[in-house]
Amino acid sequence: MTADRLPSNGRTRCLDCGGPLAVQESGLFDTRFGVPGDYSFAVCGACGLEQLTPRPSQEELDRLYASHYNFGGERGTAYTSARLRFHGSRLYRLWTRIDGDVFFHGVKGSGRLLDVGCNEGRGLLFYRGNGWEAEGLEPNAGAAAAARGLGFPVHAMPLRNFLPEKPYDVVVLSNVLEHSQDPRGMLERVRGILAPGGRLWVSVPDGDSVLRGVFGRSWINWHVPFHVVLFTRRTLGRLLEETGFRVESARRETPALWAAQSLVAAAFARPGAPTRQLRNPLLVGPLIVGIRAFLFPLLWLANRSGRGDCLVVEAARD
Repeated sequence: MTADRLPSNGRTRCLDCGGPLAVQESGLFDTRFGVPGDYSFAVCGACGLEQLTPRPSQEELDRLYASHYNFGGERGTAYTSARLRFHGSRLYRLWTRIDGDVFFHGVKGSGRLLDVGCNEGRGLLFYRGNGWEAEGLEPNAGAAAAARGLGFPVHAMPLRNFLPEKPYDVVVLSNVLEHSQDPRGMLERVRGILAPGGRLWVSVPDGDSVLRGVFGRSWINWHVPFHVVLFTRRTLGRLLEETGFRVESARRETPALWAAQSLVAAAFARPGAPTRQLRNPLLVGPLIVGIRAFLFPLLWLANRSGRGDCLVVEAARD
Protein backbone atom coordinates (compact mmCIF):
# COMPACT_ATOMS: atom_id res chain seq x y z
CA MET A 1 0.00 0.00 0.00
CA THR A 2 1.07 3.61 -0.46
CA ALA A 3 2.30 5.21 2.76
CA ASP A 4 0.07 8.10 3.86
CA ARG A 5 1.73 10.96 5.69
CA LEU A 6 0.20 11.73 9.08
CA PRO A 7 -0.30 15.21 10.51
CA SER A 8 2.76 16.28 12.50
CA ASN A 9 1.16 17.17 15.82
CA GLY A 10 0.47 15.59 19.23
CA ARG A 11 1.02 11.83 19.40
CA THR A 12 1.30 11.51 15.60
CA ARG A 13 5.04 12.20 15.73
CA CYS A 14 7.64 9.55 16.48
CA LEU A 15 7.60 8.63 20.17
CA ASP A 16 11.40 8.35 20.16
CA CYS A 17 12.89 11.04 17.93
CA GLY A 18 9.88 13.23 17.12
CA GLY A 19 10.17 12.65 13.37
CA PRO A 20 7.22 12.50 10.93
CA LEU A 21 5.25 9.27 10.58
CA ALA A 22 3.91 7.55 7.48
CA VAL A 23 1.30 4.77 7.69
CA GLN A 24 2.51 1.29 6.69
CA GLU A 25 -0.41 -0.92 7.77
CA SER A 26 -3.95 0.34 8.39
CA GLY A 27 -7.31 -1.14 9.37
CA LEU A 28 -5.92 -3.06 12.36
CA PHE A 29 -8.16 -4.16 15.23
CA ASP A 30 -7.71 -6.03 18.49
CA THR A 31 -7.75 -9.70 17.48
CA ARG A 32 -7.35 -10.97 21.07
CA PHE A 33 -9.59 -9.16 23.54
CA GLY A 34 -11.94 -7.28 21.22
CA VAL A 35 -11.03 -3.78 22.45
CA PRO A 36 -12.89 -1.38 20.12
CA GLY A 37 -10.87 0.83 17.82
CA ASP A 38 -9.31 1.18 14.39
CA TYR A 39 -5.51 1.38 14.44
CA SER A 40 -2.54 1.63 12.13
CA PHE A 41 1.20 1.14 12.36
CA ALA A 42 3.36 3.92 10.97
CA VAL A 43 7.08 4.23 10.36
CA CYS A 44 9.19 7.23 11.33
CA GLY A 45 10.79 8.92 8.33
CA ALA A 46 13.77 9.98 10.45
CA CYS A 47 14.76 6.95 12.54
CA GLY A 48 12.74 4.10 10.95
CA LEU A 49 10.99 3.06 14.16
CA GLU A 50 7.56 1.53 13.50
CA GLN A 51 4.84 2.40 15.99
CA LEU A 52 1.13 2.39 16.76
CA THR A 53 -1.13 5.21 15.65
CA PRO A 54 -3.31 6.63 17.06
CA ARG A 55 -1.34 6.03 20.24
CA PRO A 56 -3.42 5.82 23.43
CA SER A 57 -2.32 7.86 26.41
CA GLN A 58 -0.66 6.00 29.26
CA GLU A 59 -3.80 6.50 31.34
CA GLU A 60 -5.93 4.89 28.61
CA LEU A 61 -3.52 1.97 28.36
CA ASP A 62 -3.50 1.49 32.12
CA ARG A 63 -7.29 1.17 32.08
CA LEU A 64 -7.15 -1.31 29.21
CA TYR A 65 -4.53 -3.43 30.97
CA ALA A 66 -6.58 -3.47 34.15
CA SER A 67 -9.71 -4.54 32.25
CA HIS A 68 -8.34 -6.95 29.66
CA TYR A 69 -4.70 -7.88 29.91
CA ASN A 70 -3.12 -8.34 33.29
CA PHE A 71 -3.57 -11.24 35.67
CA GLY A 72 -7.02 -11.20 37.23
CA GLY A 73 -6.80 -14.29 39.41
CA GLU A 74 -7.88 -16.80 36.76
CA ARG A 75 -7.21 -20.29 38.04
CA GLY A 76 -8.55 -23.78 37.38
CA THR A 77 -9.87 -23.17 33.86
CA ALA A 78 -9.08 -25.64 31.09
CA TYR A 79 -6.62 -23.15 29.62
CA THR A 80 -4.72 -22.33 32.82
CA SER A 81 -4.69 -25.97 33.98
CA ALA A 82 -3.27 -27.21 30.69
CA ARG A 83 -0.68 -24.42 30.67
CA LEU A 84 0.39 -25.18 34.25
CA ARG A 85 0.83 -28.90 33.56
CA PHE A 86 2.79 -28.25 30.39
CA HIS A 87 5.12 -25.65 31.89
CA GLY A 88 5.88 -27.94 34.82
CA SER A 89 6.83 -30.90 32.67
CA ARG A 90 10.11 -32.12 31.23
CA LEU A 91 8.38 -31.98 27.88
CA TYR A 92 8.31 -28.19 28.10
CA ARG A 93 12.09 -27.98 28.50
CA LEU A 94 12.53 -30.27 25.53
CA TRP A 95 9.99 -28.22 23.61
CA THR A 96 11.87 -24.95 24.17
CA ARG A 97 15.01 -26.54 22.73
CA ILE A 98 13.10 -27.56 19.61
CA ASP A 99 10.70 -24.65 19.24
CA GLY A 100 12.93 -21.82 20.47
CA ASP A 101 13.34 -20.27 23.90
CA VAL A 102 11.98 -16.73 23.58
CA PHE A 103 11.55 -16.35 27.36
CA PHE A 104 15.11 -17.34 28.43
CA HIS A 105 13.67 -20.19 30.49
CA GLY A 106 16.62 -22.45 29.70
CA VAL A 107 19.53 -20.13 30.59
CA LYS A 108 21.49 -21.35 33.61
CA GLY A 109 23.66 -19.17 35.79
CA SER A 110 23.96 -17.39 39.12
CA GLY A 111 23.52 -13.88 40.45
CA ARG A 112 20.71 -11.42 40.94
CA LEU A 113 18.07 -11.49 38.19
CA LEU A 114 15.08 -9.18 37.77
CA ASP A 115 12.18 -10.21 35.55
CA VAL A 116 10.40 -7.02 34.47
CA GLY A 117 6.71 -7.67 33.89
CA CYS A 118 6.86 -11.02 35.67
CA ASN A 119 3.05 -11.36 35.88
CA GLU A 120 2.12 -14.15 38.30
CA GLY A 121 5.65 -15.55 38.37
CA ARG A 122 5.71 -18.42 35.85
CA GLY A 123 9.07 -17.28 34.49
CA LEU A 124 10.51 -16.77 37.97
CA LEU A 125 10.09 -20.48 38.67
CA PHE A 126 12.32 -21.31 35.70
CA TYR A 127 14.96 -18.71 36.58
CA ARG A 128 15.18 -19.93 40.17
CA GLY A 129 15.38 -23.52 38.97
CA ASN A 130 18.31 -22.55 36.72
CA GLY A 131 20.34 -21.13 39.62
CA TRP A 132 19.40 -17.45 39.55
CA GLU A 133 18.46 -15.36 42.59
CA ALA A 134 15.21 -14.32 40.94
CA GLU A 135 13.06 -11.27 41.69
CA GLY A 136 10.12 -9.79 39.85
CA LEU A 137 8.78 -6.36 38.96
CA GLU A 138 5.05 -6.28 38.22
CA PRO A 139 2.77 -3.20 38.32
CA ASN A 140 -0.40 -5.31 38.56
CA ALA A 141 -1.00 -5.80 42.29
CA GLY A 142 -2.93 -9.06 41.90
CA ALA A 143 -0.27 -10.65 39.71
CA ALA A 144 2.51 -9.44 42.04
CA ALA A 145 0.71 -11.00 45.03
CA ALA A 146 0.37 -14.31 43.17
CA ALA A 147 4.10 -14.31 42.37
CA ARG A 148 4.94 -13.55 46.00
CA GLY A 149 2.84 -16.55 46.93
CA LEU A 150 5.38 -18.67 45.05
CA GLY A 151 8.11 -17.39 47.37
CA PHE A 152 9.65 -14.61 45.25
CA PRO A 153 10.42 -10.99 46.12
CA VAL A 154 8.18 -9.05 43.74
CA HIS A 155 8.00 -5.26 43.54
CA ALA A 156 4.53 -4.01 42.62
CA MET A 157 5.37 -0.80 40.78
CA PRO A 158 6.34 0.52 37.34
CA LEU A 159 10.00 0.34 36.34
CA ARG A 160 10.24 4.13 36.31
CA ASN A 161 9.54 4.22 40.06
CA PHE A 162 11.80 1.33 41.05
CA LEU A 163 14.90 2.07 43.14
CA PRO A 164 16.60 -1.21 44.16
CA GLU A 165 19.02 -1.33 47.06
CA LYS A 166 21.58 -3.28 45.01
CA PRO A 167 22.16 -3.59 41.26
CA TYR A 168 21.25 -6.69 39.27
CA ASP A 169 23.43 -9.01 37.23
CA VAL A 170 20.64 -9.74 34.72
CA VAL A 171 17.45 -7.91 33.75
CA VAL A 172 14.87 -9.71 31.61
CA LEU A 173 12.56 -7.84 29.23
CA SER A 174 10.70 -10.76 27.69
CA ASN A 175 7.95 -9.47 25.38
CA VAL A 176 7.82 -6.24 27.39
CA LEU A 177 9.68 -3.52 25.50
CA GLU A 178 7.15 -3.41 22.64
CA HIS A 179 4.48 -2.35 25.16
CA SER A 180 6.38 0.77 26.24
CA GLN A 181 5.39 4.33 25.34
CA ASP A 182 9.03 5.26 26.02
CA PRO A 183 11.33 2.36 25.06
CA ARG A 184 14.42 4.55 25.21
CA GLY A 185 13.57 5.62 28.75
CA MET A 186 12.90 2.00 29.73
CA LEU A 187 16.30 0.87 28.46
CA GLU A 188 18.03 3.77 30.19
CA ARG A 189 16.31 2.83 33.44
CA VAL A 190 17.33 -0.82 33.01
CA ARG A 191 20.93 0.25 32.49
CA GLY A 192 20.74 2.24 35.72
CA ILE A 193 19.80 -0.81 37.81
CA LEU A 194 22.33 -3.18 36.22
CA ALA A 195 25.76 -3.78 37.72
CA PRO A 196 28.73 -2.84 35.51
CA GLY A 197 28.98 -5.54 32.86
CA GLY A 198 25.46 -6.72 33.72
CA ARG A 199 23.37 -8.36 31.04
CA LEU A 200 20.04 -7.54 29.44
CA TRP A 201 17.92 -10.27 27.90
CA VAL A 202 15.24 -8.89 25.59
CA SER A 203 12.76 -10.53 23.23
CA VAL A 204 10.29 -8.70 21.00
CA PRO A 205 8.12 -9.47 17.97
CA ASP A 206 10.16 -8.91 14.81
CA GLY A 207 8.81 -6.39 12.32
CA ASP A 208 10.67 -8.23 9.55
CA SER A 209 8.78 -11.49 10.23
CA VAL A 210 7.65 -13.44 7.20
CA LEU A 211 4.42 -14.25 9.07
CA ARG A 212 3.56 -10.57 9.03
CA GLY A 213 3.32 -10.76 5.26
CA VAL A 214 1.56 -14.13 5.27
CA PHE A 215 -1.21 -13.17 7.69
CA GLY A 216 -1.51 -9.43 7.02
CA ARG A 217 -3.93 -7.80 9.45
CA SER A 218 -4.46 -11.11 11.24
CA TRP A 219 -0.81 -11.35 12.31
CA ILE A 220 -1.07 -11.91 16.04
CA ASN A 221 1.82 -9.62 16.89
CA TRP A 222 0.13 -6.43 15.82
CA HIS A 223 -1.69 -6.87 19.13
CA VAL A 224 -3.22 -3.38 19.04
CA PRO A 225 -3.52 -1.27 21.11
CA PHE A 226 -1.18 -3.02 23.57
CA HIS A 227 1.88 -3.25 21.31
CA VAL A 228 3.05 0.31 20.88
CA VAL A 229 6.36 -0.28 19.07
CA LEU A 230 7.40 -2.83 16.45
CA PHE A 231 11.16 -3.38 16.34
CA THR A 232 13.51 -4.81 13.75
CA ARG A 233 17.08 -5.95 14.30
CA ARG A 234 18.26 -2.56 13.02
CA THR A 235 15.99 -0.33 15.11
CA LEU A 236 16.39 -2.36 18.32
CA GLY A 237 20.15 -2.63 17.88
CA ARG A 238 20.47 1.10 17.36
CA LEU A 239 18.38 1.89 20.42
CA LEU A 240 20.38 -0.51 22.58
CA GLU A 241 23.66 0.99 21.48
CA GLU A 242 22.42 4.54 22.06
CA THR A 243 21.33 3.67 25.60
CA GLY A 244 24.66 2.17 26.63
CA PHE A 245 24.39 -1.51 25.71
CA ARG A 246 26.59 -3.73 23.58
CA VAL A 247 24.70 -6.38 21.60
CA GLU A 248 26.40 -9.74 22.11
CA SER A 249 23.98 -12.04 20.29
CA ALA A 250 20.80 -11.80 18.26
CA ARG A 251 18.72 -14.59 16.80
CA ARG A 252 15.25 -15.17 15.41
CA GLU A 253 12.78 -17.74 16.66
CA THR A 254 9.29 -18.57 15.42
CA PRO A 255 7.31 -20.21 18.24
CA ALA A 256 4.70 -22.60 16.94
CA LEU A 257 2.28 -21.02 19.42
CA TRP A 258 2.62 -17.65 17.71
CA ALA A 259 2.02 -19.16 14.28
CA ALA A 260 -0.99 -21.05 15.64
CA GLN A 261 -2.40 -17.87 17.17
CA SER A 262 -2.11 -16.07 13.84
CA LEU A 263 -3.98 -18.93 12.17
CA VAL A 264 -6.73 -18.80 14.79
CA ALA A 265 -6.99 -15.02 14.49
CA ALA A 266 -7.26 -15.27 10.70
CA ALA A 267 -10.08 -17.78 11.05
CA PHE A 268 -12.08 -16.38 13.96
CA ALA A 269 -11.15 -12.80 14.93
CA ARG A 270 -13.82 -10.15 14.39
CA PRO A 271 -13.66 -6.44 15.27
CA GLY A 272 -15.02 -5.64 18.72
CA ALA A 273 -15.31 -9.27 19.87
CA PRO A 274 -12.85 -11.34 21.93
CA THR A 275 -11.35 -14.30 20.09
CA ARG A 276 -12.11 -16.99 22.66
CA GLN A 277 -10.71 -19.71 20.41
CA LEU A 278 -7.20 -18.43 21.25
CA ARG A 279 -7.64 -19.87 24.74
CA ASN A 280 -9.05 -23.23 23.68
CA PRO A 281 -6.32 -25.84 24.33
CA LEU A 282 -8.19 -28.46 22.30
CA LEU A 283 -7.83 -26.21 19.25
CA VAL A 284 -4.52 -24.45 19.86
CA GLY A 285 -2.64 -27.50 21.18
CA PRO A 286 -3.00 -29.68 18.07
CA LEU A 287 -2.25 -26.67 15.86
CA ILE A 288 1.02 -26.08 17.71
CA VAL A 289 2.09 -29.69 17.31
CA GLY A 290 1.08 -29.80 13.64
CA ILE A 291 2.87 -26.56 12.80
CA ARG A 292 6.09 -27.66 14.48
CA ALA A 293 5.94 -31.14 12.95
CA PHE A 294 5.02 -30.31 9.37
CA LEU A 295 6.27 -26.73 8.86
CA PHE A 296 9.63 -27.15 10.58
CA PRO A 297 11.71 -26.56 7.41
CA LEU A 298 9.84 -23.34 6.62
CA LEU A 299 10.14 -22.01 10.17
CA TRP A 300 13.83 -22.89 10.27
CA LEU A 301 14.42 -21.11 6.97
CA ALA A 302 12.55 -18.02 8.19
CA ASN A 303 14.70 -17.89 11.32
CA ARG A 304 17.98 -18.41 9.48
CA SER A 305 17.14 -15.75 6.90
CA GLY A 306 16.29 -13.12 9.55
CA ARG A 307 12.53 -13.34 8.98
CA GLY A 308 11.45 -15.18 12.13
CA ASP A 309 8.57 -14.01 14.30
CA CYS A 310 10.55 -13.17 17.45
CA LEU A 311 13.81 -11.26 17.84
CA VAL A 312 15.85 -12.56 20.81
CA VAL A 313 18.78 -10.40 21.89
CA GLU A 314 21.35 -10.61 24.65
CA ALA A 315 23.23 -7.41 25.42
CA ALA A 316 25.72 -6.25 28.04
CA ARG A 317 25.91 -2.94 29.81
CA ASP A 318 28.93 -0.99 28.60
